[in-house]
Order: sequence, then C-alpha cells, then structure tokens
Amino acid sequence: MNLYLLLSIVTAVCFGLQFEPFSHVMAWQADAIENGQWWRIVTGNFTHTNFAHLAMNLLGLWVIGYLFQPKPRNVAVLTLLISSWIGISLLFTNMVNYVGLSGTLHGLFAFYALKEALDGRKSSWLLVIGVILKVASEQLFGASASTAEMIGARVATEAHLSGLIIGLLLAAIMYKKTCQSRF
Repeated sequence: MNLYLLLSIVTAVCFGLQFEPFSHVMAWQADAIENGQWWRIVTGNFTHTNFAHLAMNLLGLWVIGYLFQPKPRNVAVLTLLISSWIGISLLFTNMVNYVGLSGTLHGLFAFYALKEALDGRKSSWLLVIGVILKVASEQLFGASASTAEMIGARVATEAHLSGLIIGLLLAAIMYKKTCQSRF
C-alpha cells in the first residue's frame, strides 16, 4: 500500500467520524469503556471536537508522513499501538472524555525522530529534544489557550505525554532489537 493512500484512508475515517451517530459512539469516554465499550480505547483517537480540531490533527499526520516517509505498514501498526496505549493510559487519569489524534501524532513524531537519530541522523536529535521540550512545557505550564479555544475543548496534555512516552519507548526497543540481531 502507498503511504499517501493510507493517509487518505485515515483522513476519510476521521472525517466520517465527525458526524453522528459515529462521533458519539466512537469518542473515548471513561464510563463507557468501563462498561464494556472497549473499541473506544482506539476510536476516540480518531474522533474530534470540531472541524478545526480535525484539520489541525490531519495536517500534523500528513506532515509526519511527508517528513519521515515511513513505510505504510509500519505507520498503520504504530498508529494502532500508540492509540491503544493512549486510550488505556488515559483510564488511569481523571479524564472523563477524550477525542483527537494529537496524542498519537506526538507518539508517531517521537518514534520516527528518535529512530532517525539512533540510525545516525544527527539533526534528528533536535526533533527529539524539541518534542520532549514541547510536552514538558505543556506539563509545567499548560497548553496554549488559543489551541483550546480553536478546538473548543481543553487540550489533553495527558495524551501528548502518553504518546511521547510510548513513541520514544517503541523506538528504543526497536533499535535495541535491531542491534541485537546484527550480532
């Protein structure tokens, strides 16, 4: 499968989930998940508060695809892994509702930036440091008020942190596994 075909499919799915009844049935809701609606762990990442939120997240997805040119299969698997991690990790916070792809985007960006850096692309360390500083800033000072206003909701900085952690962790595990298989 072509990378841009995959990104187009994700775009279409996210767009479709903007409309009822899908948006209500797919959004991450802690109480619904606790009552057996497990699909929301993943699907909540693909629903959004409004079209500005959707556009901002999809733009981020396409930029990541353009910058890193990853293999489509890897992006698909990573997106599902990272989204699942975020959906589960948010159950251990005080969040009640969550929608948006931004946590997954932070995970994908962190993964590919660290992968490139570990593979010897020195300039990618700047990307790794940048995403870590961005998420640290959000944890210390909160997210941008203008972003919250634009998406019509509080920015889920917990999802950004969770995505960052799993993205870095998966890249490190993959690197270690690759190094071990060389010997």
